[in-house]
Parts: sequence; structure tokens; C-alpha cells
Amino acid sequence: MATVVPPVTQDATSSKGPTAIVFMNMGGPSTTGEVGDFLSRLFADADLIPLGRLQSYLGPLIAARRTSKIQKQYSAIGGGSPIRKWSEYQSSEMCKILDKLSPTTAPHKPYVAFRYAAPLTEEMYARLLADGFGNGKGGRAVAFTQYPQYSCSTTGSSLNELWKWRQRLEGKDAGPGAITWSVIDRWPVHAGLVEAFARNVEAQLATYPEERRKDVVLLFSAHSLPMSVVNRGDTYPAEVAATVYAVMQRLRFSNPYRLCWQSQVGPSAWLGAQTSDTVAAYVKQGQTDLVLIPIAFTSDHIETLYELDQEVIHEAGSPGVKRAESLNGSPVFIQALADIAAAHLQTGEACSRQMRLRCQGCKSERCLQSKAFFMREQMQLGSVV
Repeated sequence: MATVVPPVTQDATSSKGPTAIVFMNMGGPSTTGEVGDFLSRLFADADLIPLGRLQSYLGPLIAARRTSKIQKQYSAIGGGSPIRKWSEYQSSEMCKILDKLSPTTAPHKPYVAFRYAAPLTEEMYARLLADGFGNGKGGRAVAFTQYPQYSCSTTGSSLNELWKWRQRLEGKDAGPGAITWSVIDRWPVHAGLVEAFARNVEAQLATYPEERRKDVVLLFSAHSLPMSVVNRGDTYPAEVAATVYAVMQRLRFSNPYRLCWQSQVGPSAWLGAQTSDTVAAYVKQGQTDLVLIPIAFTSDHIETLYELDQEVIHEAGSPGVKRAESLNGSPVFIQALADIAAAHLQTGEACSRQMRLRCQGCKSERCLQSKAFFMREQMQLGSVV
């Protein structure tokens, strides 16, 4: 269930609070009955899966054809995605820490906004208004992407959706009584994130006999992207690689490693090598000790619990092929989230300088307008921060 947030009131110890902290992510169906709607929204999103001028026709068709298959996959992992549970837990626990780290912006109120499943962006925004933010009362909100590495297809899509609902629910020319937004748009090499990943890798490596441990191959796996997105200049591949390298530095390059990509959909070209092909190739070569590390996900969902655990690892047929735990409820990770948010609130920046630069091949008017909105919020933050 969603975290109950009390109405907005000025805290006696806070000069700038309360502050809404909105965790943004793809989301996932909590039950098998929600799979069809989830897929329909997903395949309708041209930022994530560009299908060209036929998007409105092909998207629903693909979603309908895949629904039964995907429902069976969710049934196999317990009947639904745990991503909402973990997102609500992480955001709630992070806000408790953040209240202590940044008392002047406290109390910090946790919200979750998913792109394709409940709670949707519009549901989150309606809750913000109902809780006393905006509607002439002002208030500060931080959109905190839970994709550590930025992509126009993930964080960019979520921010475009947020901008859309800001216009619809508060007006295109909302005045000073509207919610003031800022964005934490990427954090691929934050020390706390790196530490959390590294500890999970070390824990899994410890399960191998000591004489084999240093030869275990570490396979970092991230969600792939269509090459059409990569070729227009999306920063995601470089930022994922930066996370991988930072984790290996923390591990002192103790093991050989590779980066691979999972979850390709459809016949078009996607970024590779694919994780399933990589594991199969190494096992065939006799390298049967492998640790899969989901490096672009902050909690378990179908890509880890089904695709990696029940497809890739099962099909490998080797007990030496294992997976590092996802970040989920890691105290190190939750502390990192709080540190990132506290640093962001202290800077007073609306978004990173990197976010202000469009991809060199971008032709999306929606992306242009969304970025312009968040950059304009900097002027409003001047009176808030």
C-alpha cells in the first residue's frame, strides 16, 4: 500500500520544509491482472521503444500478443513485481535519514511515481496536491530518478511525463503558488552506490571455494537500449560503463569482468552483447564460474527474478553460475540515497548541467520543452533555497 502522507504543515524546526521526495521508476504490475495495462503503456512510449509513425497501431498489438506470456512470467515470481514494495520501503527509510541530514528542508515526505504501473505519475501528482503542495500554497518537490544511469528512454521519459502532468494539473503558466521542482537526474558513480554494489558482489564471491574465487568472471548486466537510441547520443551506455568501472576499482580489480546487456525486445538492433548469449558462450568455453550483477537496477523485478534467475541461470546448467543480490533493502544503499538527496538540496540546483544538454541527434520537441521547464525552475529555486 502507498505510504500515508500527512497534510503539509510547517515544521517548527524547519525553515524551508516540508519537501516532497518523489522516487521515479519504470514500475511493474503488482498482480498478473495488471500486466495488460502495464504492457500497453510501455509499448505506447516512444521514448522507451521507438516504433515510428505506427507506434499507436503497433504498440497495442505487441502488448496484446505478449500479455499472456508475461503473465506467466509474473506468476512464476510470485504473482507480481516487488518493485513497488521496495520503492516505497526505500523512499520511506531514506526520508527518515534525510530528516536528520537536512533538517532545514524537513520533514521530507516520500512519494513513488511509476511510468507504466500504479502509482502512475498522475496519481502521484494528484496526491501531492491533495496533501497540500501547490494549488497556490507552493512547496518544494524533488524528482529523484531511481535509474542511477541517465537515459532519455527511462529518466527522460519519466521527466517528460512529470512535465506533462504539471501542465495539466497546475496549468502551463502556473505562478509562484505552484510546486517548485528540482531533479536528481543521475548518480552513476556515487560512492555509496558503488559500495552497496561491491558488498553484494563480495558476498556472492565468498560462496565459491577460495582456490577458484579469483577466477570467477563478473558479468555486469544492464537493460539494453535500441541502437537507434544509442546512435542519437544517449549517455546511458557510457554511464553504465562508469558504474561498472567504479565498482571494479572498489573491488581492486580482483576478478576478470565484462559488461553485457539484457531484455532486448523485437527484431530491431539493440545494444549488445546480450547477457544470455554471453553466459552461454562462456559456459561453452569451459568458464562455468560466473556471477551476474544487475548494475542498472535498484531493486528486484522481473528482469532479475525471472530473466536472470529462471532463464539465464537455469539455462546455463552450471551450479557455478550465480547472481549477486539486488540492492533492495541494503542499509548502505539507503544511506547513499539520503546522502545524494541531502547534497542535492544543499546545492540548490534544479538539475545537473549534463541534463541541460540535449543528445546531439535528438529531435523530440517534448524533450526540449521538458528540459526547458526544469531549467526555468532554477529561477524559482532562487527564492526557495
